[in-house]
Amino acid sequence: MQSLTLTKEQLQKMIAHVDSHAPLEACGLLAGLDSKVESVLEVTNQAQSEVRYVMDPIDQLKSFEWIESNGLQLIGIFHSHPTGPETVSPTDIAQAAYAVVHVILARVDGLWRARGFWMEDGKYREVALQII
Repeated sequence: MQSLTLTKEQLQKMIAHVDSHAPLEACGLLAGLDSKVESVLEVTNQAQSEVRYVMDPIDQLKSFEWIESNGLQLIGIFHSHPTGPETVSPTDIAQAAYAVVHVILARVDGLWRARGFWMEDGKYREVALQII
């Protein structure tokens, strides 16, 4: 995937979610079709950690069921790096289990910044986020 398209409102929903959980990492799923996000699904970070996230398995399963029942697909995962970095970490690469865009929200100079990444085979590349 070369880009991921989402609305300003969807980006704001992700930012509100991660901001409300800072300084802990927060996470969620992005449902859509092709490369267009249709819904942002917040998932509890079971790890309750400032430096890692583990999606609550029940929240994650409910989200997957919702995605399927609405005729959508998992096209992205988002999580925060409240204290940086604004790129993928070695842990992110090692734990990337889905072939989807990973959106990382990092606080830079007090403001949240979102960047997209594709992670595969221990490597990553940036994916453009198209905000409409």
